Amino acid sequence: MTVAEETRAAVRERPFLFDALRAGVVNYAAAAATLDVDADPDAVATALRRFAAELDDGTTPPVGAGRVTMERRVGAVDDESAESAEALITVAGTAYAVGAGDATAVVARGEVGPDVLERVLGRLRAAGTDVETAAVAPDALVVVVGRRAGADALRTVESALRE
Repeated sequence: MTVAEETRAAVRERPFLFDALRAGVVNYAAAAATLDVDADPDAVATALRRFAAELDDGTTPPVGAGRVTMERRVGAVDDESAESAEALITVAGTAYAVGAGDATAVVARGEVGPDVLERVLGRLRAAGTDVETAAVAPDALVVVVGRRAGADALRTVESALRE
């Protein structure tokens, strides 16, 4: 494997570094020193520069999300209860429904996808908001947070969708 190939593989194992390369905010020498690539650090830094030059800037088109709403008293329910309750999320047999707990769900409807969920979760992580669960479908995104974090999470999701 060439130095360039090794460097690219190492970067792909670190999504934060990949995003930083796309944004053009990397100190190449410092990043090269952190990668476990068996080569001269200057050669790794050069490979990082070349890789960054090939990447797009990471900007995404505006999201086609419609209204963002908040549902209160959300919690996990078992399979039997999920049938009688209207579940917001069901993942691997665990459903989250309104009226089943004390969490808050933020629901965005419209044209969303995994890239939008990634952006939303990154913003929530940066804001220090713990996420209990999250899911995305082609026409909806749901993030469940603690009861007290609901209003802040709503603003964070709205901000991420305007990006």
